[in-house]
Amino acid sequence: MAPNLSSSDYYDILGVPRGCDDAALKKAYKKLALKFHPDRNPGDEEATKNFQKISEAFSTLSDPKKRQIYDQYGKDAANQADQMGDDMPGGGGMPFGFRPGGGGGGHGHHGMSPEEAQMFFSQFFGGGDPFGSFGGGGGMGGMGGPGIQFNMGGGMPRGGSQRVQQDPFASMFGGHPGFGGSMGSMGGMPGAMPAGFGSSMGAPRRQEKRYDAIPAGTVVSLKGLVSRPEKNGDRGEVQQFDPRSGRYIVVLEDTDETMSVKASNLLQHVHIKLHGLESKPEWNGQRGTIIAWDEPNQRYNVYVMGLRRAVSLKPGNVILETGTVGKIAGLQSKPELNGKFGTIKSFDQSAGRYEVQLSADKILRLKLENIHV
Repeated sequence: MAPNLSSSDYYDILGVPRGCDDAALKKAYKKLALKFHPDRNPGDEEATKNFQKISEAFSTLSDPKKRQIYDQYGKDAANQADQMGDDMPGGGGMPFGFRPGGGGGGHGHHGMSPEEAQMFFSQFFGGGDPFGSFGGGGGMGGMGGPGIQFNMGGGMPRGGSQRVQQDPFASMFGGHPGFGGSMGSMGGMPGAMPAGFGSSMGAPRRQEKRYDAIPAGTVVSLKGLVSRPEKNGDRGEVQQFDPRSGRYIVVLEDTDETMSVKASNLLQHVHIKLHGLESKPEWNGQRGTIIAWDEPNQRYNVYVMGLRRAVSLKPGNVILETGTVGKIAGLQSKPELNGKFGTIKSFDQSAGRYEVQLSADKILRLKLENIHV
């Protein structure tokens, strides 16, 4: 069942049946909290309200005693359990010893403030990078659960199941060429053939290597979809690029659903290093994950693992990792190249420029601000 954020019923909000188990609750909360987190939706007040609503619903249903009261007597009775605390019959109280501030969640009023929702979110993920993983991780004993079945490329275990359990929003790619590890050419779906190969009558056929296509296995979020706006913010994995249509086949997280989308409808959740910050020089060299693009301000929102929070950064203060496919933007010397895609081959620290490969025989040297994801 689909989440219904206009509902006042906690089960409807999370999109789970009333008899669901704890694993289903955790998976629903994780997916929705990541989708509507304020740091991924800069300036979107409705997303912040949805984040509070999701957090309030899960905070009640994840506590067995409060869930029992909610099922029997409704939201107001469950909220009153916060005031009763440990005196509530059977114990009660929030997971992690957390208690939202206010009762009265009924009639459309949310008992959890934005700050409390953020605190609950942080405790759920246990200090990990919630935006840098694709499945697995999570607080409260670990998320895991059925449906999280993506192979992230290189560095993955072989044999048996291809399910991946990783830290939750640093280990997104199982090691990426730019910052240690290696990224294999396998796509994201179990049983998929390595990217760049096809078959005819059982014989493998090597296809021409592309430098302008986002690699299979890259974790992305959907954005700017007009025909299916409800999918905006959903995460998925690039399965393949179709050069005939210029679209990507993306497999959505926790489902078998695939969508064919343009590059302009994808945000890549790639790892970066902070660079050239004069006001906060101690932050330079810190690693993070791109979680959003703030179009009006032309900035990335980046979750920085060492700081355990998101910061807003200009493209000139972000070094994208080697192997990332980015779009050329703002190039004045050769404006005809703006909008084209290329693969970052290296970064020259002294010159402050990337080497970007557009084709087998064409490499450009570009400033940081001239490549966007």
